[in-house]
Amino acid sequence: MSGPFTVAIDGPAASGKGTIARAVAERFGFAHLDTGLLYRAVGARLLDGEEPVAAARALTPKDLDRPGLRGADVAQAASRVAVIAEVRQALLDYQRAFARRAAGAVLDGRDIGTVICPEAELKLYVTASAETRAARRFKELQASGGDTTYEAVLEDVRIRDARDSDRVHAPMTAAPDAIHLDTTEMSIEDAVARAVALVEDRRGA
Repeated sequence: MSGPFTVAIDGPAASGKGTIARAVAERFGFAHLDTGLLYRAVGARLLDGEEPVAAARALTPKDLDRPGLRGADVAQAASRVAVIAEVRQALLDYQRAFARRAAGAVLDGRDIGTVICPEAELKLYVTASAETRAARRFKELQASGGDTTYEAVLEDVRIRDARDSDRVHAPMTAAPDAIHLDTTEMSIEDAVARAVALVEDRRGA
């Protein structure tokens, strides 16, 4: 297949979609965009006291390198600003332009295959049980010195899932033509291998 090749990867938090996206991008030399960072960057500016729509419109690439974007407070703020239609619209063009890079692109988020890149050459929906995702996130937080409990992380995961799935604008859902990849019982190596094989198959079609 010649021309731009876009891989759209959607799914809930801690499902493994980001790790898979980065690995696929590296394997094929594609550019990678974690679209959740856009919303985290807006969320961080919200916590600084800025109005979210104005923050989204003023966002620059430098904002994506800001320290602390992976923190729990920023994650909650990102989930709140992501339900605002004007914020999503402000970030739409940036994501679509990135997706059609000539050398190929991988975007991961929650509405890539349904809203941002409905014509993507390959769409994946990566998921895992809430308990598995909470365990992964809890392990990450422990490793970084976070002070929390598994039960608190599980509750946070469930709240974010509900907020992302129930929002009116661009809710988190699998595109009708997305290939589902459940990583609950999979190692990250197996999940990456499966995604790489799917890209290879689709590119060769």
